[in-house]
Amino acid sequence: MTIVGQEEAQQLRRISLALYERAEAIAQDRGLILADTKFEIGLGLRGKYTGEYVLADEALTPDSSRYWPADQWEPGHAQPSFDKQFVRDWLTSPESGWDKDSGDPPPPLPERIVEQTRAKYIEAYERLTGDRFA
Repeated sequence: MTIVGQEEAQQLRRISLALYERAEAIAQDRGLILADTKFEIGLGLRGKYTGEYVLADEALTPDSSRYWPADQWEPGHAQPSFDKQFVRDWLTSPESGWDKDSGDPPPPLPERIVEQTRAKYIEAYERLTGDRFA
């Protein structure tokens, strides 16, 4: 792990904020709130250090971000969302029968949970891109 200096940290901050601001504007135009996200940014390598920053992992997907429908947002409680929280909620529910502190692996997801999660991801894709998922 490399620790960056002040100049690099400021550049990474500018890049991250620019990415977030653009993504947030798109989400807002589509009736969504981009509640949180993460970016993994690295230094480009092509045989040797290039000095370019690269987005190093997925970004702005339901796996790396939390989107909420703006028309359903209400402060003070959990929000409906288009992310993997749906799966987490099922895994920690009595229905799953799993105790996350047991050391046992989680149970397989029921087909209906897989399908409902898939439907949420597709809806997020279609709302954000304006394209039909094929």
